[in-house]
Amino acid sequence: MAAINTEYKEPSYGNWRVPRSAGLGNLGAIGTGIVMAGLLMGITTFAIWGLFPGLAVLAVAGASALLLTVKDKHGQSVVDRFGTRMTFRLSKSSGTNLYRSGPLGVTEWGMYQLPGLAAKSTLYEFADSYKRPFAMLHVPATSHFTVIFSTEPDGASLVDPEQVDAWVANWGGWLAGLADEAGLDAAAVTVETAPDSGYRLRHEVEMNIDPNAPEFAQAILREVVDTYPEGSATVRAWVSLTFNASLRSGSKKRTPEDVARDLASRIPGLSARLQSTGAGIARPMSAQELCEVVRIAYDPPAALIIDEAHAAGSPVALTWGEVGPTATQANWDDYRHDSAFSVSWTMTGAPRGSVNSSFLSRLLAPHGDIDRKRVSLLYRPMDSAKAATVVERDQNNANVRITSGTRPSARALVDARSAVQTAQEEARGAGLVNFGMVVTATVTDRERLPDAVAAIEQTSGTARVLLRRAYGAQDTAFAASLPLGLVLPKHSMVPSEIKDAL
Repeated sequence: MAAINTEYKEPSYGNWRVPRSAGLGNLGAIGTGIVMAGLLMGITTFAIWGLFPGLAVLAVAGASALLLTVKDKHGQSVVDRFGTRMTFRLSKSSGTNLYRSGPLGVTEWGMYQLPGLAAKSTLYEFADSYKRPFAMLHVPATSHFTVIFSTEPDGASLVDPEQVDAWVANWGGWLAGLADEAGLDAAAVTVETAPDSGYRLRHEVEMNIDPNAPEFAQAILREVVDTYPEGSATVRAWVSLTFNASLRSGSKKRTPEDVARDLASRIPGLSARLQSTGAGIARPMSAQELCEVVRIAYDPPAALIIDEAHAAGSPVALTWGEVGPTATQANWDDYRHDSAFSVSWTMTGAPRGSVNSSFLSRLLAPHGDIDRKRVSLLYRPMDSAKAATVVERDQNNANVRITSGTRPSARALVDARSAVQTAQEEARGAGLVNFGMVVTATVTDRERLPDAVAAIEQTSGTARVLLRRAYGAQDTAFAASLPLGLVLPKHSMVPSEIKDAL
């Protein structure tokens, strides 16, 4: 009788790729074009004006190529860093890094509207086919509509590893299925950790305690209520889906009512499929719940007031014009908003090599040096037609970088093998998704800010994720980490295709 091998082998995940255009060395298509144009101008100058003018033109072309080629570990060249710093200086000199709202603010209507990218957003509330209310956020600048699901993740504690692997596989299938959702542009997962106020536990105990129970048992329960909130934390997660007002390129833009009518029948199916990914019970957020989340993010002490009101049974009525901060100030490396200070990072490099399913656990876990932390994973699924074109072009570009030189580097060879593997997986039906990450750490005391920064940078190192502080764009990164469904490339003045080609 043959023995059965029951030894469990944990799967690994990887093969993340950054698509690059073909070019000379580290240059993209546009950078290569600039260098070739400089060489052509230098040769022409040699022929017409002589040696020294030609050398001067070649020196300028060489300096331009050097500025575009030499990049740091985050992929930023000298030109990129100079442009970022100059943009922030212009913003600071014009005062656009400052924000004031309310009756004493600069707006005529005296509301506490959101700053920055979400300033012109409008919040609606409709009901889905199950008669559940759901919030729908409209951002007119990009013609996007976002619905947010509140989830209750099961967590991986005391869970069989085979079940975790099944969750990961279902999550990959859920992401791949988003590419076939009509009009969907982006998705995001936001995980927030914050201190527990204890009001919900107190309310639950006081409502269910039996007055005829032994005094010892009642004393134990009240002691738990008094001591449990110290050092405890709450973990909440949201999944946001962002849809375009147009179902396809060139079609007529739909009204909010038309979009809501379409989404009302699709929300139950999307939330049901989320439950198989380990997200737990997923339900659409109401407008009031979204208002509370955003209000607390900009003013963390408001969480105590809102939790106390919920525990007392008092309704909380917030409108979208009341959730914004009273005042904000975006500095070069941090962001001050009402009673708190925040620092945000963006991911510039996925883990090299293979990782297991728990590699982000320390980055997501609560930390004693951080009052409130948000980790947002941003996804932009590609439809199958575009994905096939992208992987084929990426494979051809990788082959060009190998054959363009006599001795290709080891990194170029590995990149070519990775491009071939990606193309093969896509041909077998796998989905292609652009993804990124934004991490925000918030404290209520500026003196604790260095400790929060050190905590994030240390935990991101253990996760093997390369994070870069969002210098000069702290307010934008803070808004991107919220479950608002903002699609950052759509707000950029320079298209991402041009950035990749440099």
